[in-house]
Amino acid sequence: MEARLPLTVSLTRRRSLVSQAFGVFFQGLALSAVVIGLLALVVLLVDVLVTGLPHLDWQFLNSYPSRFPERAGIKSALAGTAWLMVLTAALTVPLGVGTAVWLSEYAPNHWFTRLINLNIANLAGVPGIVYGLLGLALFVRGMELGRGVLAGALTVGLLVLPTVVVAAREALRAVPDSLRHASYALGASRWQTVSKVVLPTALPGILTGVVLALSRAIGEAAPLIIIGALTFVAFVPKTPMDPFTVLPIQIFNWTTRPQEGFRLIAAAGIIVLLAVLLLMNSIAIWLRNRYQRKAEW
Repeated sequence: MEARLPLTVSLTRRRSLVSQAFGVFFQGLALSAVVIGLLALVVLLVDVLVTGLPHLDWQFLNSYPSRFPERAGIKSALAGTAWLMVLTAALTVPLGVGTAVWLSEYAPNHWFTRLINLNIANLAGVPGIVYGLLGLALFVRGMELGRGVLAGALTVGLLVLPTVVVAAREALRAVPDSLRHASYALGASRWQTVSKVVLPTALPGILTGVVLALSRAIGEAAPLIIIGALTFVAFVPKTPMDPFTVLPIQIFNWTTRPQEGFRLIAAAGIIVLLAVLLLMNSIAIWLRNRYQRKAEW
């Protein structure tokens, strides 16, 4: 290409051509990565659907695990997942949203606040297995809560708490200051402004972040395996202190079995887990759209 360029082309023009060539190269590289990733995802999904759909029926959903793959079901794992999500939400949402409100609306802007924000952002990227070790040492052995649902919910709650704080904080920061100033001009206190103006306006972003954080918690198996969640549970937990299992652990257990039948029902379990995740993400999108339409400023 350079041989065709006239000799009078300036150095700036050549640098621009080189920059454009690099831009086109990296755009093509990024597009190729996206296409390859999507193709791999489609192949995996098709394989799981073809393998698992014939085994997905009411008997599979309403049966406990068994030594025989044709009798095995996912009832205890579904119940354990529901228990874990309810307790995790109850423990995480008030603490995470409260922390975000303090950091955004009350905390002074000095080095200590910036240090807290930096640590929360870093904790959001810590691998789940680290939280599993922390939960094992703190909740299972230190507080002697045992290997029940409560210890699992506390461990998973620590895992998703930074995500909830970051999402809620960003939603609160997105509220225009003009709304706060208008509330103060009408004589409202800071708490009245936060509770009546800021929080309702930021609610779509907060709810979306909470649901997405819980969606991540559903797919986490590593911290629960570390704290000792069981892989074979033939009952439904009745109290927060009862032993439990969840969908990812049940699927992991089936995939490690040598029998072909367990591999097939593991695919059916993956479909159930994907359906739960898609349902939660759909709820997040619906909540965001519903409350965004009501927001007026």
